[in-house]
Amino acid sequence: MVKLTMIVRITDGLPLAEGLDDGRDVPDAEFYMQQAKSLFKKLSVRQNEPSRMSIETGPYMFHYIIEGRVCYLTMCDLNEFENAYGNQIETAARPYAFIKFGNPFFSPFLFLIFRHVHTKNKQSKRWNVQEVLGVGEKLDQGSEMSSRLTSESRIYAMKAKDLNNQALIRKWAPVAVVLGVVFLLFWIRGKFW
Repeated sequence: MVKLTMIVRITDGLPLAEGLDDGRDVPDAEFYMQQAKSLFKKLSVRQNEPSRMSIETGPYMFHYIIEGRVCYLTMCDLNEFENAYGNQIETAARPYAFIKFGNPFFSPFLFLIFRHVHTKNKQSKRWNVQEVLGVGEKLDQGSEMSSRLTSESRIYAMKAKDLNNQALIRKWAPVAVVLGVVFLLFWIRGKFW
């Protein structure tokens, strides 16, 4: 059964339309809405994502299609059809045996999603929502690590320069002191003798 439907502009993640088809019975509806919004945010940043994907999130499944600049997303129960009609599948005698007038499992939007996913892209990817959102987090962590390494390498370069200067001073300071003492002695000798 469809729980959530969203249509979003993919370039910036702006919601264009939204509907809780039957989301009143979803215990954590706000949590799944946030996951959908996070998914749109990741899709708007990364342009090389697949145009069709199914993403598993707990007992539900996000299905999305990107057409042009618009992303169509729906969330439905993971195994709703199997749970509702599983014991009758083998005994079905006619085509479309499970379509009944007013059946909430089938909606025009869900039909659009399944038609696109299964006809245009037979090898649609199926991921877990944490995998999809985790990729963005890993990229963020990589970016943070890169900037931290850059600043640490600057600090290392400054400390290396200081160490080189200290080594130079330690190497030539005794020679400079001895030469200073010798010149002082020659100067004193020239003044008093």
